[in-house]
Amino acid sequence: MSRLRRLPDPDHLPALRPEYLHRNPASGLGIIDPPPRILLLYGSLRERSFSRLAVEEAARLLQLFGCETRIFDPFDLPLPDQVAGDDQPAVHELREHSLWSEGQVWCSPERHGTITGTMKAQIDHLPLAYKGMRPTQGRTLAVMQVNAGSQSFNTVNTLRVLGRWMRMVTIPNQSSVAKAYEEFDEAGRMKPSAYYDRIVDVMEELVRFTVLLRPHAEMLVDRYSERVERDQPVATPVEAAGIAAES
Repeated sequence: MSRLRRLPDPDHLPALRPEYLHRNPASGLGIIDPPPRILLLYGSLRERSFSRLAVEEAARLLQLFGCETRIFDPFDLPLPDQVAGDDQPAVHELREHSLWSEGQVWCSPERHGTITGTMKAQIDHLPLAYKGMRPTQGRTLAVMQVNAGSQSFNTVNTLRVLGRWMRMVTIPNQSSVAKAYEEFDEAGRMKPSAYYDRIVDVMEELVRFTVLLRPHAEMLVDRYSERVERDQPVATPVEAAGIAAES
């Protein structure tokens, strides 16, 4: 069973003004083939989840920009440490999608001044190291939040801290949607507004950073401490001897 959500009306963007849009926002920054792979996570299980609706708007834009997207549904994700060894299908699937991704979008409601437990549980299930691989390290990250009241930045600030902790490249721009219940119509589509325009900005920037860093991702996360841990010298004994002789 796949926990990926189907994106409704992927080509319908009623709030977008296409005459102002770069269809290839990363033009000139790098190769966009194959399409950048973006995983999107949201932080509410409500039937009308505004964090999910915001993520869906983001995914439509990313697809318009030539990306491949996956939206993970955490409906049956257990709490961290609830299942011995995290041996649970939803946990396995979430990690597989994270390993697949080159970039991610995290969007959470603000609850009690911070992210929701649903959002934190997903991040907690992404270990820094997993079967010799890094599910998050070196990937780009865009952070977003939705609010029931006035605009706040507590949640995006928390997500930034978590992104740095997970060794991700968190882009400068971010989105915070105030009074989210007023920003979506009955069909769950975002109305034209400065909040929607900011989401377009953030997705453009995410594509640019993902394409820009793509050829350098492995080098940027190459660490001395991990080479020591793996007993992986940079130089062969012959090269090391040559370096020693020159010095």
